[in-house]
Amino acid sequence: MSYSKYQDLDEYRSCWVCFATEEDDRDASWVRPCRCRGTTMWVHQMCLQRWVDEKQKGNSNTKVACPQCNTEYIIVFSKIGALISVMEGLDRIVNKLCPFAAFGIFAGSLYWTMVTYGAVTVMQVLGHKEGLSVMEGSDPLVLLIGLPMIPSMLILGKMIKWEDYILKLWRKHSPKISLLKYLFPNDSAHLARIPAETTNMSDPIEITRMLCGALILPTIATTAGKILFGNVTSNFQRTLLGGVAFVGIKGALKIYYKQQQYVRQANRIIQDYDTSQPVNT
Repeated sequence: MSYSKYQDLDEYRSCWVCFATEEDDRDASWVRPCRCRGTTMWVHQMCLQRWVDEKQKGNSNTKVACPQCNTEYIIVFSKIGALISVMEGLDRIVNKLCPFAAFGIFAGSLYWTMVTYGAVTVMQVLGHKEGLSVMEGSDPLVLLIGLPMIPSMLILGKMIKWEDYILKLWRKHSPKISLLKYLFPNDSAHLARIPAETTNMSDPIEITRMLCGALILPTIATTAGKILFGNVTSNFQRTLLGGVAFVGIKGALKIYYKQQQYVRQANRIIQDYDTSQPVNT
C-alpha cells in the first residue's frame, strides 16, 4: 500500500486488529483510543470493542489498556436509570465483599470442625461420661478456646521430627559405640559416601500423611492403651500410656527404617552401560 497521497502518516488509517484500511471499508467507524502513533494509531470501533470484550471476559468493570503504550482506554457507557444505577452499585459492593465473606465462612467452618474434633477427642481420651462431665463443668469460653487447640497441638506436635535428631546422634556416635556396631554391622562405619539429605515437607502426600497421622493419634492411643494397658483403670492414664508406647515403638521403627535407607543410598553404585543391549529408536 502506498502512503504517498497522505501528507501525514497519521492520516493513514489501518486497523491494528484486522489490518483493514480505510479504502477496504469506507463506512467503518474509526477511533484513536491511545497515545500510539503511526500504524497502531487507528483501529476500527467494532474491532476494538471485540478486543476489549476478550480482555474483560464478561466483567464490564475491568479496566483495559493499550497493549503498546499502556494507555487506559476511556470507556463510556450510555446513561442508565436510577434503579439500574443502584443495582450496578450494589453489584460492585457484592463483588468486593464476597471474597471476605467466603473466607469468613471457610474460617468459621474450620473453627467449628476443630471444636467438634476437640470435644470428641476429650470424650475419647477421658471416657464418654467423664469427658461430658468435664466439658459441662467447664467455662464456655475455656471450651471455645481450648477445644480447637487440641487438633492444632496434635498437628504441631506431629511437625516435630524428633526421630531426625536421634538419627543425627546415631550417625555421629554409632562408630564409637561397640554395642551399636555389633547390633548393626552394616551401619555408618561402612558408608561409601555421605548421601544428600532429603526433605519431604514440600511433598503434598507427606503433608497429608502428617495431618492424618496427627488427627488419628488419639484413636490409636486409645486402642493401644486398651490392648497394652488394659489393667489400668483410669481412661486418661491408659490412653496416655498407649499413646506414649505407640509413638515410641513407631519412632524406633521409623529411625531404623530411615537409617537402613540411608545406608542403602550411601552404598549404591551406578553400573557401566551395557553396549550389547539394542538401541531403541
